[in-house]
Amino acid sequence: MPTSASAVDRDQLIEWYRRNRRRSRAMFDLVADEAYYRRPIAQRHPLVFYEGHLPAFSFNTLVKRGLGEPDIDEALQRLFARGIDPSESDPAGAEFRWPSRSVVRQFADEADRRVLAALDGAELDRPGHPLLDRAEAAFAILEHEAMHQETLLYMWHRLPFDQKRKPAGYEPIVIGEAPRQEWIDIDAGAAVLGVDRSEARFGWDNEHPRAVAQVAPFSIERHDVTNEAYARFVEAGGYADPQWWRPEDYAWIQAEAITHPQFWTGSDGQFFWLGMFDRIALPPSWPVYVSHAEASAYALWRGARLPTEAEFQRAAFSTPDGGWRPHPWGSEPPDRTRGVFDFLSWDPQPAGSHPAGQSAWGVHDLVGNGWEWTATPFAPFPGFTPMPSYPEYSADFFDGEHFVMKGASPATAQELLRPSFRNWFRARYPYVYATFRCVQAAR
Repeated sequence: MPTSASAVDRDQLIEWYRRNRRRSRAMFDLVADEAYYRRPIAQRHPLVFYEGHLPAFSFNTLVKRGLGEPDIDEALQRLFARGIDPSESDPAGAEFRWPSRSVVRQFADEADRRVLAALDGAELDRPGHPLLDRAEAAFAILEHEAMHQETLLYMWHRLPFDQKRKPAGYEPIVIGEAPRQEWIDIDAGAAVLGVDRSEARFGWDNEHPRAVAQVAPFSIERHDVTNEAYARFVEAGGYADPQWWRPEDYAWIQAEAITHPQFWTGSDGQFFWLGMFDRIALPPSWPVYVSHAEASAYALWRGARLPTEAEFQRAAFSTPDGGWRPHPWGSEPPDRTRGVFDFLSWDPQPAGSHPAGQSAWGVHDLVGNGWEWTATPFAPFPGFTPMPSYPEYSADFFDGEHFVMKGASPATAQELLRPSFRNWFRARYPYVYATFRCVQAAR
């Protein structure tokens, strides 16, 4: 772990930054020119913002605030400073004129040059420094871009097919039947939720400090809820029956005239999956992607509920003999046999198709193929302290309206696959790559 300047592997940081930037550029190259100023999700900025935001955040955090070096373009740095939460409106307003793409890329190129120079030669680790202690700012900018790349992809998912350039070899894996669902019994025991800052190379503030919860015995589904299983709820009129929904969630369903998941298209039982580049006959074996509101309604309809964060942690990372694993499958590093993550696929893959990634309890896909909703509102662990390099990262969302997601999606970078990592969204935000599974009282 980086406790001194000599412990920082500069070559590793530089390669990680370059890899992030190559991937981000490749993602923007998928988008047709006419879509650059489009806003495929109303609660997000136009696409142009994000091409500037990623290098601006890296420059502002590490070079300007951390190292105290001069500005590139103060107005552009401020414009691209921070993304928005799905509940917020565009602060620039509908009439705002964004910079040209050439201006954005010129700014990005200079920001990249300055950041790479800092990673190569600056004093990145200064004990006691509010931003540079244990090289916090360097790791923050690297993980920030990796996380935003997933945001980019679910935004790209909402663009019309003719506004994207389909890559060669795009061929979703749709073969196979939905796996047989089973209940897996999980014994009572401890679940580790967080990690102490001194014990990890890097973690976001909501991951700290270490927290342990005692979990009562419960039963959890072996597989994520599939499109086939969720279709039964749709066919049974679940979206038209308020008894399955929280009042605020049902009001949303009615106001938006929602009758099926956002990733489905069609009607009268003839549904297709809205793939990244094609419309696909609804794959019965893929995990369903839904909002927290929809996942909760389905679980209640089934006579079950969503797992808590602690229950997820226990099913994913504990072992029946009282042990604890860094990954559901053990201590081996993540690879393509273990799950669908690290940009392995543009779309999900059949549930249960990576048995090498199952947990010690025999639960599949706990990491990869879709983030998993929990019933736990996003909140700090006891002893939480905002991180100096990005103090608003978590604290702005401890409002009882956001719910913890765990695991990973096909577009989650490998560097984020750690037990303490937490994602979160509002209950009625339907665009993320998020699935779920049900739990019930111990049988």
